[in-house]
Amino acid sequence: MKIMVAIKRVIDYAVKIRVKSNKSGVETINVKMSMNPFCEIALEEALRIKESGRASEVVAVSMGPAQCADTLRTGLAMGADRAIHVDTQAAPLYPLSVAKILKALVEAEKPGLLILGKQAIDDDCNQTGQMVAGLLNWPQGTFASKVVLDKEKQQVTVDREVDGGLETLCLELPAVITTDLRLNQPRYATLPNIMKAKSKVIKKVTPQELNVELKSDLEIVEVNEPPKRKAGVILSSVDELIDKLKNEAHVI
Repeated sequence: MKIMVAIKRVIDYAVKIRVKSNKSGVETINVKMSMNPFCEIALEEALRIKESGRASEVVAVSMGPAQCADTLRTGLAMGADRAIHVDTQAAPLYPLSVAKILKALVEAEKPGLLILGKQAIDDDCNQTGQMVAGLLNWPQGTFASKVVLDKEKQQVTVDREVDGGLETLCLELPAVITTDLRLNQPRYATLPNIMKAKSKVIKKVTPQELNVELKSDLEIVEVNEPPKRKAGVILSSVDELIDKLKNEAHVI
C-alpha cells in the first residue's frame, strides 16, 4: 500500500511574525521557513506505518513556489521514498485549491491512505483534510491522536480528540487522516540521510498539468497585529482581587 503525505512550507514556529507595512499580509522575505509542525507529525506517522511493514511507499507532496523543494528535501531526509512538487509560482493557495490539487494527485498516484496535518500554523484554517475527503468521497478521521492500520481487513482505526474525551473511528481504506499534536514525536533527519536526499529527484508538475484551475474564493481585507497586552498589577489582598474581578473585569 502507498501512503501520500501533504506537507507545507511555513514560517518557522520560533520566528516572531512581522506584519507588512501595507497590512496585506506578513513578511516572508529573508524569514526562516520550515516544514509545518503538524505536517512533520503526519510524515512521521506514515514512516512508522511503512517501517512496521504495513505500507510499501511513502510519497511526500507539497505545493507552492520553487523554495518548497527545500521542504520536500527535508521530508526525503526523514525517510520519504519520493517527492512531488506542484509549482504554483506566486499564486495564492487557499484550502479549496489545495484540496483540488491533492485530489488530482491522489487520482494519479492511487494511494491507500492520505495523511495531512490537521492545520497549518500560518493560517490555522483546519479545512484542507476535510475538503479533500469530501471531494474524493473518502472516509475521514480528523484530529488523530492514535492510528492503527489493519492491512488484511483494509481498515484503519483512528482515535480522535473531541471536547468530551476520545472518539474511536474505524475507517475503510482508502481514507484521509489529519494528525493532532499528541500522535507522535517526529524524528530528526540524520546527516547521511540529508546528504542522500540532495541527490534524489523531486518530480515537478503544474496545476495546469493536473487540470486544476487556481482561483481565489477568499479575500484578505487587512492583516493587523494583535493588541498589546496590558501590564499586570500586584494586589495586596484577596478582597482587593475580588473587588477588581467584580467591578472592573465583571467576571463575577
